Amino acid sequence: EVQLVESGGGLVQPGGSLKLSCVASGFVFSTYWMHWVRQAPGKGFEWVASISVGGSTTYYADSVKGRFTISRDNAKNTVYLEGNNLKDEDTGVYYCVKDPAPYRNTMPGGPLQTDFGAWGQGTQVTVSS
Repeated sequence: EVQLVESGGGLVQPGGSLKLSCVASGFVFSTYWMHWVRQAPGKGFEWVASISVGGSTTYYADSVKGRFTISRDNAKNTVYLEGNNLKDEDTGVYYCVKDPAPYRNTMPGGPLQTDFGAWGQGTQVTVSS
């Protein structure tokens, strides 16, 4: 059974930093692209970042480019998302998502639903003074 467990969320002041972790189990972690997706209060899901199986290729949403960094440690079955210079609009629940296809990035460019791949339970990030 695929399991993804996020941690590291919390309350952060604007301009602050946070590092999220997602520990994976139940599949061969090193053969899947991994993604971070977030959902702001009252809004739909927003793709945040993606990382290739070996970690050499990363993609970011324009809204977080230059402020967030996605990384992975395949020996620990863990993917990370580090955010710096956090803004109020970064508030939301952050989800770790496993791509449904091995060795491929199939994240859709359009609206995202929870039937894409496998999702963790999410971790709340609140940016507020």
